[in-house]
Amino acid sequence: MTLGRQLRRPELPTTGGRWCEAALPEGSVYRFLASERTRLFPPELFADLFEQTGRRSVPPSILAVAMVLQRLEGLSDREAADRFAFDVRWRYAAGVADAVAGEETASFAHTVLVDLRARLRRSADPDRIFRVTCQLARQVGLVGVRRVLDSAPLEDAVTTQDTVTMLRGAIRGLLRACPSELAAKVRGLLQREDDYRAPGKPACDWTDRQAREALVDELVRDAYRAHYALRGERLDPRVAEAAALLATVTGQDIEETPDGRFRVFEGTAPDRVISLVDPEARHGHKTAAHGFDGYKAHVAVDPDAEVVTAAEVSPAATGDAAVAPGLLGDLVVGEGGQVAQAVVYGDSAYGTGANLAWLEEHGLTPMVKTQVPTALGGRFAKDQFRLDLEAGTVTCPARVTVAIRPARRGGGRARFGLACSVCPLRQACTTSVGGRVVAVHPREAELATARARQRDPAWLADYRATRPKVERKLAHLLRRRHGGRRARVRGLVRVAQDFKLLAAAVNLARFAALGLRSTSTGWQLQPA
Repeated sequence: MTLGRQLRRPELPTTGGRWCEAALPEGSVYRFLASERTRLFPPELFADLFEQTGRRSVPPSILAVAMVLQRLEGLSDREAADRFAFDVRWRYAAGVADAVAGEETASFAHTVLVDLRARLRRSADPDRIFRVTCQLARQVGLVGVRRVLDSAPLEDAVTTQDTVTMLRGAIRGLLRACPSELAAKVRGLLQREDDYRAPGKPACDWTDRQAREALVDELVRDAYRAHYALRGERLDPRVAEAAALLATVTGQDIEETPDGRFRVFEGTAPDRVISLVDPEARHGHKTAAHGFDGYKAHVAVDPDAEVVTAAEVSPAATGDAAVAPGLLGDLVVGEGGQVAQAVVYGDSAYGTGANLAWLEEHGLTPMVKTQVPTALGGRFAKDQFRLDLEAGTVTCPARVTVAIRPARRGGGRARFGLACSVCPLRQACTTSVGGRVVAVHPREAELATARARQRDPAWLADYRATRPKVERKLAHLLRRRHGGRRARVRGLVRVAQDFKLLAAAVNLARFAALGLRSTSTGWQLQPA
């Protein structure tokens, strides 16, 4: 398929275009895309996605506009194709407001959007639309040296599955992936009375506990037999992926009892696969009381212009601080060429010792909250003990000093032991029979400095005036449920691509509201 180019047809009537010009407000994203579409999405931007010969594609500049509006309005591919065909605002934004039925730019099938996303995903620059918006923001000076970080849950597009369903489904998936000879070998070792062809849960009396336990044991043993059948075989990537998924599902929720049987253990395994349909989705917690399944969206926002400068997606179990370095690449000296002292804002999820050390190492001023130590029942918290890291000692409120016993990975523990048994402050300190134990973090120095810093009234005033701006931007990104708070696609790569396109769309809407326009001398802000 070759690159389609948008044709200029001056002989066509312009009734629809004139109506939109008169009816739409100045800050409308439709007006902005209509006037700046060719500069934002020139044909050269998408040239690498197409061949030199073949059938001509729908012009990518038109599809880019449709994808941006689709993400802003939270539509499916079918709904977006329908909206383009019948909403004059969409066609006006794409430059074909007066196209008539039958013309190639008047409508397109929804599969055209699927194809363009797939081409982008396979390319060397899959997030080029978002990159264009970030580069434009820097070019016109909208982006400074301050960043606010935050994350939000993205609920998965599939149903969370239980252990029995995943065990049987993983065996079925392996049999489907194997070539016929290897599948016959695997099937020959399976002993459970199940052909593993029908979807869904196996037949079982779910009210009978012994029947449930026997079913789990049989499924696990068949899973081990299936793996045994693959020993010594050269596996193609598809079979190897199915085998790895079966091994993960078999090992994550299962324990062996003393009598040699297998059962589902109580609790939830860390980094647990929750669905065979989307193996990269995970259980996550935004707060202790708010759990969700799927992914987590991370953003870095310039608090002055309220422009998204970076966006990432991770499995839901990933901590926010682990993703922070990837969001701040443009501020790191040597990568973005930043000269002024950059400042990073974030809530306590970013106030880990490792992240604070990384920020300091790269010359970034941390304006991130750090958790203040607490203790149950109003007892003495850790910050009421005096830690002398140079001397390697901890002194309690009763002025008893003990040495810190180092740990292998840094930090250590200070155990007060017998001193607590005769201490008059024991009831206000600990209920442990063995006495109070104070844990010393490997990054205790960075954490102590951060806690002291955030007690400054000026620091707090700056933090409270700046950090909440990212909450508003996240509200803009996630105001639609379909494609916003709930992912439209499956798999980490696809979800990340979709979210970055959403961030690009929100940036373009922000540019329109700010009055960004191109002139003969370049891009300029022209407030209404």
